[in-house]
Amino acid sequence: MSAQPVIPSWFKAVAIVSLIWNLMGVMAFIAQVSMTTEMLAALPQAEQDLYANVPLWATVAFACAVFGGAIGCIALMMKKSIATILFIISLLGISIQMFHSFFISNSFEVFGPGGLIMPTMIIIWAAALLVLAKKSQAQQWIS
Repeated sequence: MSAQPVIPSWFKAVAIVSLIWNLMGVMAFIAQVSMTTEMLAALPQAEQDLYANVPLWATVAFACAVFGGAIGCIALMMKKSIATILFIISLLGISIQMFHSFFISNSFEVFGPGGLIMPTMIIIWAAALLVLAKKSQAQQWIS
């Protein structure tokens, strides 16, 4: 009979904080897809143009990014190895969404260099969650 692996005390806290982070992404997604014409009209013209020209595939990528991350965090908290697959889906969604934002649309021109801070944080956090999930599987913290 083998001993159960000892899960670090920080594991649950990281999973909970990461879930909250990803739920903020879910809220941003819902806000974007439910934006009314009145809300859109209140934005500066450059931002209106950005929102008006988002293709469906970029919106789907956004959904995969945020829902994959949020559900992945729930799976991590439940100690399920499917978290790794969900974090891969999330990171792919983020990559596609960021490709659209920075190479197809002119979001850099609209938001300037400061517009790189949040996307950079998102990419780093998503990559760290994937690394954590893989390490958790290797250490048998999740199965």
